[in-house]
Amino acid sequence: MRAIRSSLLLLIPSTLACASNQRMAYLGDFRLESGDVIKDCRIGYRSLGQLDASRSNAVLVTTWFQGTSGQLVRQIGPGKLIDTSRFFVVIADALGNGVSSSPSNSTLQPGRDFPGITIGDMVESQYQLVTRILHLTHLKAVLGISMGGMQVFQWMTDHPDFMDSGISIVGSPRSQPDDQIRLQALIRTVEAHPPWKRAVMALRRWAPRTALNELGVDANDHVRQAQAVMALDISAPFGGSMARAAAAIRAKMLVVGTWQDREVNPGPAFELARMAHAEVFELDGRCGHQAPSCEQATLWRAVSRFLAP
Repeated sequence: MRAIRSSLLLLIPSTLACASNQRMAYLGDFRLESGDVIKDCRIGYRSLGQLDASRSNAVLVTTWFQGTSGQLVRQIGPGKLIDTSRFFVVIADALGNGVSSSPSNSTLQPGRDFPGITIGDMVESQYQLVTRILHLTHLKAVLGISMGGMQVFQWMTDHPDFMDSGISIVGSPRSQPDDQIRLQALIRTVEAHPPWKRAVMALRRWAPRTALNELGVDANDHVRQAQAVMALDISAPFGGSMARAAAAIRAKMLVVGTWQDREVNPGPAFELARMAHAEVFELDGRCGHQAPSCEQATLWRAVSRFLAP
């Protein structure tokens, strides 16, 4: 599923000025939904733009599957996905992405000793980042693409009063059987083949960008994030009722997707949008799950309109 690519030792000035360089927030021992603990947990992040005097213009951006804040930062700025002339933007690296605490970079729990994580764990680590480290009490919006969009749905039910808006782009609130089949195939592939061989396989599929990415991605990171996506279901705390989950959402919501998506089943996102009376923006899907890239200008305009005062 290659296209689906999220103790207070850091204190930052209260002005939170523009600084797009990689930073690390240290959370200490971080307890997971399972009861396991990530020891000496760290969360990577980058910030861009200026926090206004009322501290009300902060937007959190979450990363896609095996994506990083360094990749996302290229989409942030005036006239782009999120306009930094209007918003203070925080891009948070998801657990398991190789920047934040992951099997590939943990010294105390390396490789398969790294505990299993969930989308909810990613969201909770981000909540601690924005509240404990950045000292924010509210967000203007949370936005994410693909697995980032899944984190947006989780944010809106886990912390419904913490943001004004949620923007989920080609994400899902609940993993589907076809999603899980693709992820299981991914896990088998990364466990069976070293990075160089996966890169060769991608080149044979005429996917040079994926081939390059494969060379730098750790198999155990792949597996932990894939398992998190497979377990996703924001309705679980509501007795499995997506209608009850929708009723719990307080934020204004924009759901962006396409019925041509073959990487993340779009049905649950569109159904949740209907239940929550959310705004829907449907991409034409000429590039399937990669529609946010192929239709970038259209997407950026739609997000800008949605976030307009």
